[in-house]
Amino acid sequence: MSILRALAVSLLVSVPSAVSLTAAAGEVAKSEPLVIEAQGSFAVGGSVIATPGTYANDQPTAAGQTLHGDHLYAFYQVPTQPKALPIVMLHGAFQSGRSWETTPDGREGFQTLFLRRHFPVYVVDQPRRGRAGNSTVEMKIEPVPYDQLFFDQFRLGIWPKYFDDVQFDRRPEALNQFFRSVTPNTGPYDAQVIASSMSDLFSRIGQGILFTHSQGGGPGWLTAIRNPNVKAVVAFEPGSGFVFPEGEAPATMPSAAGPLPAETVPLADFQRLTRIPIVIYYGDNIPTEPTTRRGEDNWRVRLAMARLFVKAINAHGGDARLVHLPEIGIRGNTHFMFSDLNNVQIADQVAGFLAEKKLD
Repeated sequence: MSILRALAVSLLVSVPSAVSLTAAAGEVAKSEPLVIEAQGSFAVGGSVIATPGTYANDQPTAAGQTLHGDHLYAFYQVPTQPKALPIVMLHGAFQSGRSWETTPDGREGFQTLFLRRHFPVYVVDQPRRGRAGNSTVEMKIEPVPYDQLFFDQFRLGIWPKYFDDVQFDRRPEALNQFFRSVTPNTGPYDAQVIASSMSDLFSRIGQGILFTHSQGGGPGWLTAIRNPNVKAVVAFEPGSGFVFPEGEAPATMPSAAGPLPAETVPLADFQRLTRIPIVIYYGDNIPTEPTTRRGEDNWRVRLAMARLFVKAINAHGGDARLVHLPEIGIRGNTHFMFSDLNNVQIADQVAGFLAEKKLD
C-alpha cells in the first residue's frame, strides 16, 4: 500500500449516496464528500502466447507476434486514513466489476460504501471477462436472449412478477440497468485461470480481505488456498466450486436447474481455509423443499451445499459461518444483496463481522 500512497494525488470527489433514476434531470442527493488519496488500474497475472517465425513490419502476419491474455483487470481506490487491509471484490457469472460499483437504481454500491468506511478497495474484472477480455483460448460469443432467465435465476421474482417483498427497485429503468450489466465470457470459464491471476493480485498488493459473489466463490476458495495474503473471505451466495477434502465430498445434489457437484482438493490445501475467518451470506426466497421452478430450486441446493462446506471447515478446526438473512430477520434479498435496496444494511452486517474478527 505504501507504493500506492507514494504515488497518490489527493482527489476530492463528491459521490452520490442515493442517486435517483431521474439523475439526468439533476435530482441527485449527495452525502458527505469522499476523499480519495490514490486511484488507478492495472492488469495482473495472465499468460503470453507466441507464434513462431519472424515479425515483418511492412507485411505483418501472425508470424513472430505475441498475445497477452488471461490476466485480470483491477481498479483500485485508496481513501484518506485508510485501514490496514484492503478489500478485493470479485464478481460472479455474466458480470464484471460493475456489480460492486453502483446499484441498478443508481445508489452507492459496495465499492463506495466500503471506501466510506476507509477500506482501500480493488474491484476486479476476472480473466476473459469485461475489461480483461483478452483470452488465449478461442470461444464463440452468441447473442442468446436470456433476460427472463436471469430475472428468475437471480431471484428478482418469477417472470414477469416480482416477489412481493423483493429488495429491488421495480421501476423499469432499474431493470434495464440490471439487464445491461450482463457481460459474456470471451473465452472458456476456468476457475484455475481466475485463481492464478487473483493470487498474483494478492502477491502484488499484500494482505487483504476477499469478497466474492456467486460463480466467483469457487475461484475465491482456490485463491485463499494459493495465497496466504488472503486474510478472510466474505462470500455472497457462492453458486459452485465448493471444495472439500479428498474423500469427504458430499454426493452431487440434483435440482431443477441441473446437478450441483462438490469439488475436492488435497487435505493440506483444504486446511489452509481453516486458518482464516469465512462468512457466507444467502438471501431470501430460497425454497426448503424441491420445486420445478429452476430459478429457485437452483439456490435450494447451493444453500444446502454451502451449509455442508461450512460444517466441513469447522470440523477441521476452522472459523466459518453461514448467515441466511431471513433467519436473522432481513427479508427480500435477491442474489445481488450488495446492490439491493437495503445494501447499506448488508454492508453493516459485513462490517460487523470484519470488526469482530479484528480485520478493520
